Amino acid sequence: METSKELPWVLVEEIGGSYGVMEEHLDYLKERFTLITMKELKEKKEQVAEKIVCIFNWANKPDVNRELLQCLPRLKVIASAGAGVDHLDLKMISSFGVKAANTPNAVTDSTADLAMTLLLVSARSFLEGCKIAVSPETDHFKANWVSIGDITGATLGIVGMGRIGYKIAQRAKPFGMKILYHNRHQRPEEEMSVGATYCENLADLLQQSDYVMLVVNLSPQTEKLIGRREFKLMKPSATLINVSRGPVVDQDALVDALKEGEIKAAALDVTYPEPLPRDHPLLKLSNVIITPHMGTATCDALRAMMEDMVQSIMDAVKGHSISYEVTDI
Repeated sequence: METSKELPWVLVEEIGGSYGVMEEHLDYLKERFTLITMKELKEKKEQVAEKIVCIFNWANKPDVNRELLQCLPRLKVIASAGAGVDHLDLKMISSFGVKAANTPNAVTDSTADLAMTLLLVSARSFLEGCKIAVSPETDHFKANWVSIGDITGATLGIVGMGRIGYKIAQRAKPFGMKILYHNRHQRPEEEMSVGATYCENLADLLQQSDYVMLVVNLSPQTEKLIGRREFKLMKPSATLINVSRGPVVDQDALVDALKEGEIKAAALDVTYPEPLPRDHPLLKLSNVIITPHMGTATCDALRAMMEDMVQSIMDAVKGHSISYEVTDI
């Protein structure tokens, strides 16, 4: 291991706190890097700015803007936790000669697990059942109380058959679900392995699906991908599940669709903004489940993300090809 004086200087938002490097990861990082916080950069810009070669972008922090990039002349790479990079202006970053990296492999299984959890919990009205079971007013269980429905034999429509979408399909197959998918490109090998059917047109998937699962990256093409027109195409008995990004769904249209019975329910791990304002109508609807963007919130996934970020940083420092470089700008 290198001595501390030789370690690459890496910018982080803070140590600990809501957006900082996790305490559990600190020893691993300090063995490899000299960590500089945003506070230290602001206080000692002249002494430290020219030494920083990488940014450790955890929980989308630090904010990577033009002003920050202009003051870091030796910056080589921005390593970002998670698969999504919609919080980064990749063209601007590239214009500074800086590369970007993410951690797509590290988040795949945990996000797919959370997606299936939301599907199962919403299908069986789990939260409502839990409230009934623990309510002080409950003196018996009604024999005719039922949940939304079984998932065995139901149709799951996956919008976005990338790494995570495929993992979700793998998990849905043993439940006996019929799997449809819509994607920019057909994936014959993957669809054969899980028995999925490709829907070239999104409308075809929406009209047939009992559960619509959103697993796309956020881009200008996918922003408000699901809006008023799409909700009218869905079954009144359908459930929308979103584990991608909040802006993929027109939330005003979603509220109306839920209130008017155009769809049965929604289960959302993502919204916009996050968290929602405490008076937002989605928080008041009984047919909505919302979780706090927790798709990757497991110890194993967070550790894997951190290690993949470290790998990309070390690749950049050594002048190697960056393992998890984002090339689709």
